[in-house]
Amino acid sequence: MQRISSFVLTFLLFLFYFAPIIPAAENTGEWSSKEIARFKAAEANQGVAVDNEFFYAITNRQIGKYKKSDGTFVDGWKDVRGGPFIHLNAGFVKDGKLICAHSNFPGVPMVSSVETWDAKTMKHIESHSFGIAFGSLTWTTEKDGVTYACFADYAGKSGNPDRGPAFTQLIRFDEQWRSTGGWAFPAALVEKFKGSSASCGAFGPGGYLYVTGHDDLEMFVMDFPEAGSILRWIATIPVPFEGQAFSWDPVNKRVAYGIARKTKEVIAIEVTIPEKSK
Repeated sequence: MQRISSFVLTFLLFLFYFAPIIPAAENTGEWSSKEIARFKAAEANQGVAVDNEFFYAITNRQIGKYKKSDGTFVDGWKDVRGGPFIHLNAGFVKDGKLICAHSNFPGVPMVSSVETWDAKTMKHIESHSFGIAFGSLTWTTEKDGVTYACFADYAGKSGNPDRGPAFTQLIRFDEQWRSTGGWAFPAALVEKFKGSSASCGAFGPGGYLYVTGHDDLEMFVMDFPEAGSILRWIATIPVPFEGQAFSWDPVNKRVAYGIARKTKEVIAIEVTIPEKSK
């Protein structure tokens, strides 16, 4: 047998020890979704939040409240002319409060805040400002009473100079909004953001963190690493709504609501995950 050259041997050892592990992110087999409802919503531009009875379609400076049962418009909120809102993004409902991410996107330097409404009256009631810190806030979510927030960076003029989507980070906060931990996204997933970032994330079936990009009809299943600072990319689920902000239904926890920006629609899906992942 021909002797392997020292160069080839060195190259093979490099691949074995140092090449990145490709996540089983495209093996969607047992990870799937099916559309179960679709509703028109004029505000379906940035995302949607959902509670027991209603969904809330979100655009930059306006929110529409609709019945989940038939998509009937119920109420809404709109920023006043010249008001302080610039770019509302993902939201979720907790204890009767609609909590949304907000930033000055595409402005730089990036400034961010968390804005809160009374979901019953649609009155704006609270604001927490991060100022110039972390990046551009795209979404917040909670798990077991702990808050997580994603701060994005972008390619081009809307991003920080000499940075980009690879600097997007997930930060964990305590009740006083003090950072208690942080994670980055894997490079292979950052490539799929295509110069943008993670438009939404929320904990869902199996306890995983589900993330969407900016445009693709996909939902990415993430988990926290046993060590290190890079989130694990577990799987990819094809979905009928593009990236942007989605929300899990608190009544049926396998159902998620997302949006189709071009048609101004809110779309509900039911997600199936592998039995071993439940």
